[in-house]
Amino acid sequence: MQDTLLKAVQQWPYSGIPQNPSAWLFKVAKNNALDIIRREKFQIHYAEDITHLLESEWTVIPTLNDLFLDSEIKDDQLRMIFTCCYPGLPAESQIALTLKTLCGFSVPEIAHAFLTNEATINKRLYRAKQQIREERIRFEIPSGNELADRLNNVLSTLYLLFNEGYSSSHADTLIREDLVDEAIRLTTLLTEHPNTNTPAVHALLALIYLHASRMQSRTDATGDIILLPEQDRSRWNQDFISKGLYHLDRSAGGEKITRYHMEAAIASYHSTAESYEKTDWESILNIYNRLYTEFPSPVIGLNRAIVIAQLYGPEQGIKEIMTLSNAELLEHYYLLPGTLGELYYRMKEYANAIAQIERALELTDSAVEKRFLQKKLEKIHAEAKQHTKEDLHNRMN
Repeated sequence: MQDTLLKAVQQWPYSGIPQNPSAWLFKVAKNNALDIIRREKFQIHYAEDITHLLESEWTVIPTLNDLFLDSEIKDDQLRMIFTCCYPGLPAESQIALTLKTLCGFSVPEIAHAFLTNEATINKRLYRAKQQIREERIRFEIPSGNELADRLNNVLSTLYLLFNEGYSSSHADTLIREDLVDEAIRLTTLLTEHPNTNTPAVHALLALIYLHASRMQSRTDATGDIILLPEQDRSRWNQDFISKGLYHLDRSAGGEKITRYHMEAAIASYHSTAESYEKTDWESILNIYNRLYTEFPSPVIGLNRAIVIAQLYGPEQGIKEIMTLSNAELLEHYYLLPGTLGELYYRMKEYANAIAQIERALELTDSAVEKRFLQKKLEKIHAEAKQHTKEDLHNRMN
């Protein structure tokens, strides 16, 4: 591949870009591969199922032609994902391995996705790679029950890929559109494969599209965060919303409702609301109640508490947060104290609000998030100071 791209860089400035650049690259790459195989066909070890085909002059060319088909490339990408999600590996290791080897995540980014530390992720990756070597796991798409066993973790991987793109742990940017685009591309690829075109896949794709529709309105011209109540809804991507609603409709054909169905339904209420104030919060809370019952994740519980605060006031939201199950998993999650700080601020409990926002500042490495929290902190300090002055003035009078 490197040799092929080098030839393109050397030749195209003089001969011009070919009418079909992709076809040119594939043809040159295939010819390079053919030259290497002919020269070293008895010295290189290939996959067991094609070795004998590459050692014969009669079969080497048709074999390479088959391997370079566009349809085969798509299948190869699926094989890589499904191989990493081999059911013999622990689920967390499957997903971590896929994020590292196929999605290009760093260890800190994977740790952020799992709400854990880097040492734990390094151990998972080492054990997973060791097991793949020892068990000689083959690159293949399973079928039947094996496919269903792997597909769930494939979807979890793509969901985490999207989350990192939509709300990045990267220090310098909030949104990584390349990761969002890749999550859309890979999930769409699953809908196009007959063995993975399931309601759950459509539900995940709906969820991704509906959230991604708001990307352009989540930051201002300087890259600073704009929260949902202040977002300009005219900037929401209507094409993405339409696609999201289409796939949400397609997801209704199955017998099982997954977390992606419920989260996509919640996103649809946000995406179709005329304004923040006119959002159907009651329906959203009903879905969150079921979602939290079936998938008692502390992150889902935190999001549910935010909706409760919207409906019944900040004090009730704080009570819900304080009773979260597995809340210790959010110990290093900046949005927990960030949310508490906002709710205390609404109650005019400025000291508690300041303490929580300062804690949130300590927990994030993102420059974008730090700027947002610092502005919030300055605003609370200013209001607290003004409140103290007014209180003193009232007492004197």
